[in-house]
Amino acid sequence: MASSYKIVQGEVNEVLDRQMRFQAERLAEQELQLLQSRFDPNKTYAEEDLFIDVWAYREQKDLHHPAQLLLAPVQKAGFYQHESPQGTWLAYVIPLKDRQIQVSQQQRVRQVLAFELAASLFIPYFLIMPFALWGLAYLIHRNFKPLDDFKQELSQRNSNDLTPIQSAMYPLELLPTIEEMNHLLERISIAQLEQKQFIADAAHELRTPITALNLQTQILQKKFPDQPEINNLSKGLLRIQHLVVQLLALARQDASLTTLDAARDFQLNQVALNCVEELMNLALQKEIDLGFVRNECTRMHSLEAAAHSIIFNLLDNAIKYTPAGGVINLSVYTEAECAYIVIEDSGPGIEPQLYDQVLKRFYRIHHHLAQGSGLGMSIVDKATQHLGGTLFLDRSKELGGLWVMVRLPKDLAQLKTPVKERI
Repeated sequence: MASSYKIVQGEVNEVLDRQMRFQAERLAEQELQLLQSRFDPNKTYAEEDLFIDVWAYREQKDLHHPAQLLLAPVQKAGFYQHESPQGTWLAYVIPLKDRQIQVSQQQRVRQVLAFELAASLFIPYFLIMPFALWGLAYLIHRNFKPLDDFKQELSQRNSNDLTPIQSAMYPLELLPTIEEMNHLLERISIAQLEQKQFIADAAHELRTPITALNLQTQILQKKFPDQPEINNLSKGLLRIQHLVVQLLALARQDASLTTLDAARDFQLNQVALNCVEELMNLALQKEIDLGFVRNECTRMHSLEAAAHSIIFNLLDNAIKYTPAGGVINLSVYTEAECAYIVIEDSGPGIEPQLYDQVLKRFYRIHHHLAQGSGLGMSIVDKATQHLGGTLFLDRSKELGGLWVMVRLPKDLAQLKTPVKERI
């Protein structure tokens, strides 16, 4: 606005200066009588109003009369600026032999005219500016939309999803970035597969020699039943055997060896019954009351091995940490399109701030209560994710120990990005 005002003011001064000079020169060419202008302070003057004075030098005694705007005699024709009680004035003066011609104009008139012209120039801009800003915002949004789509696609991806990013829907400018990211995802996928395969192979290869050592230890126990060293060795081998089995189960979950193609129909309550039968001997050794509270027929189309892994590890953990003579309740039921597994025990439970910690590998809380590897809850968490389910942890209101609920979709075709929740 300031620059426009300066430009317009320069143009206004140039036009009005020419007008004043032309008027004075025309008066100088004519034999005019003396003229005297009068300024009315109560009147508002415009840019076309000029004050013309033609006065003789002999009348210099009236120069400073308050009603007059005359300048003292000058030697050279030109523009002169002076102050008066009526404000700043600009005058073009032509000195003649016996008289002086003066054409005057208020400086304020020029300033007002320049401001009005400059303001009128901005009116179209003010009218067009909202549409221009809207158009600019639309173009920016449209040009950056592929980046937003790319960001949204990455944010919605599962942490285990390392499939290549499809580049067909993105502009050419993003293709080099997408190609480099696909190469990175491929390298990460290969590295993870090698690591998971190594764990699976190592756990599988260790099962045979550990089983053989366990059998030989049992033979020694029968021959030397009173040797505590042999009993301790047998317990250590059982713990190692259990660790190898859990490592193998965890490797299978990590490597996603169970896929959608392996899904089949099965009864979840029957899988739970099989797990109870497998672990009943351990429960009887501690005189634990293990049984069903709800045993509804729950038909699923999913991965039976993963469901078995969830129930088996939850029951195994519950038996380990429930004291002798305790209680473990198991419920299997269905609501809407979901199947529910609920296991609660009378053990020491887990503090709420540690719910996320127990899902990490090799993390254990009650070391003094039972021997374990710290992999059971991690296996449950991984298997729940593969089945698209949700895992809840809380304290049992009835038994006082840990309360675990697993919610699974009855049909694996409904598999969505898994979400872990804690309540």
